[in-house]
Amino acid sequence: MANVVRNHVAGRVRGLLRLEGLVLLIASVALYAQLGAGWGWFAALFLVPDVSLAGYLLGPQIGAVVYNTGHSTTGPLLLAVVGLLAGLPQVLPYALIWTAHIGFDRALGYGLKYGTGFGHTHLGLVGRQHPAATAAAQT
Repeated sequence: MANVVRNHVAGRVRGLLRLEGLVLLIASVALYAQLGAGWGWFAALFLVPDVSLAGYLLGPQIGAVVYNTGHSTTGPLLLAVVGLLAGLPQVLPYALIWTAHIGFDRALGYGLKYGTGFGHTHLGLVGRQHPAATAAAQT
């Protein structure tokens, strides 16, 4: 765990990355609204990237790879670019829902995972391992 603690951001940089997530969420929702796609689809698909949590059933290292694949902006950006280049604009709403989910997670402090455990992220510890959660549990 000591290795993970040294490999996450803190302070203002962490705050900036969380703000960046919020901006990604807002921009994705605004662009989605401009496309005129249905909000029912948005609501139905918003949590789909969290299916990647199932990778943790195979252990923390595989879980981290699967989770990070579903929660990196690389996937939705590639989907959007391929959609635009291939003349398939109908994939853009899906890419925007995906980036909105990623932005939402980042704004809440959920970062990309290290293979040492679900709570070990590039934005710091989350869940029961977070220092605030540990302090609250001890009182």
